Amino acid sequence: MKNTAANPVVVAPASLHQWVPQLSLAERDRRWAGIRELMSLAGLDALVLIANDMSFGMATANVRYLTQVGSLCGGEAAFFLDSDPVVWNSNQPQMHEPCNGYLQTQRWTTDIRRSEGMAGVADELRKRGCDSGRIGVAPFSSALFATPYILASQQAALERELPNATLVPAGWLLEQLRLIKSDEEIGMIRRAAEISRIALDAMVAAARPGTPEAVVAADMLRTQVANGAEPQVFNFLSSGPVEHPPSEVWRLLHATEPPGAPTMRPLNQGDIVVTEYHICYGGYLAGTEFTVYVGERAPAQLKAIFDVCVETLEASLELRPGMTIREAYTTIRRPVERAGMDFVELGFHGHGLASPEFPTVVHRPGQGGPTSMDGSRIGELVLREGMVLCNNIDVYDPRWKPDVGCMYGDTVVVGADATTRLVDIPTELPEPA
Repeated sequence: MKNTAANPVVVAPASLHQWVPQLSLAERDRRWAGIRELMSLAGLDALVLIANDMSFGMATANVRYLTQVGSLCGGEAAFFLDSDPVVWNSNQPQMHEPCNGYLQTQRWTTDIRRSEGMAGVADELRKRGCDSGRIGVAPFSSALFATPYILASQQAALERELPNATLVPAGWLLEQLRLIKSDEEIGMIRRAAEISRIALDAMVAAARPGTPEAVVAADMLRTQVANGAEPQVFNFLSSGPVEHPPSEVWRLLHATEPPGAPTMRPLNQGDIVVTEYHICYGGYLAGTEFTVYVGERAPAQLKAIFDVCVETLEASLELRPGMTIREAYTTIRRPVERAGMDFVELGFHGHGLASPEFPTVVHRPGQGGPTSMDGSRIGELVLREGMVLCNNIDVYDPRWKPDVGCMYGDTVVVGADATTRLVDIPTELPEPA
């Protein structure tokens, strides 16, 4: 039987690291010191982290944050107060022969083993004398999905394998640590944003009469991967005619998620294309929302909506450390209210290894959806330097059309003296003939 532990003689080709986004060992040490401090304050002897491919792959965030292993095959990790972490990756043997691929793409973690589920994790905890201690369990969760992403069978297996341990929910430790981005993290998001702008330009270039939605989306995906981004397919994209019979309702206030879109529907003169997409670089996400009019002259009412969206984005650049969340979203929504328009989403949400991260405010209280998305519980909390936010600006004018609007949004960094845009989306509505 082959040993499933990491092969200690495996050495990554030194040249490979230059072709894969890298975070420094100093960044690793900063994170490990930070989580160990929080573990000590919480009285934890070890952390069990769980990764899977849920939520467009974002459910790998906690494992990736501490180990740089973000495999969509999922797995587990154990993190300790006084020794290096262990990662259990795919349970498939071919993914570990002659060595696990993640031993060659990062420098943070050297002990990567074939996953044996919770039994393998529990066995390691027993060997380290943690089986009677306080074990923090840290699966992924977010503002959108507050319920931790751990299967009932995984939780039951931990309880069965570690009957004398005290299992403590600990995902919040990682969420707190991930809240403020370091300079290296912002650098990753900045590069993701640069690629996002290239993908946006590809979208505008492709949005011509006769081109199917699917080709527009495919051009965006090819562009992101060809420029070094990960092949993450988070692209909500819809198209349709601005002018249509009142008896028809088109979904043009917010785009549709895969696989409902993109379709093979060809674009026509007088259509709009709306999108919300992520670009993932080194695990870090830049978010973008945008609208394109397919034609030479967009209706004046559509241009007016777009102009209000731009004004709203500019208002978001007024955000500063110390401003309350309520002050922030009130500032951002003021241009829409002043114009007598309305929105389906208007605010911001945290961005990093996942989206939406804390803080998130995109809906009104009572609009529907989880309260974690409407700001009702966090209005008096304050913005902090180093937060990275993505705008959600989905605006329409109900006096004109109830089913046609504009999507617009950039990724911004809250700095000490200024909030800056990273994607640098256009401030004029594209009208490609």
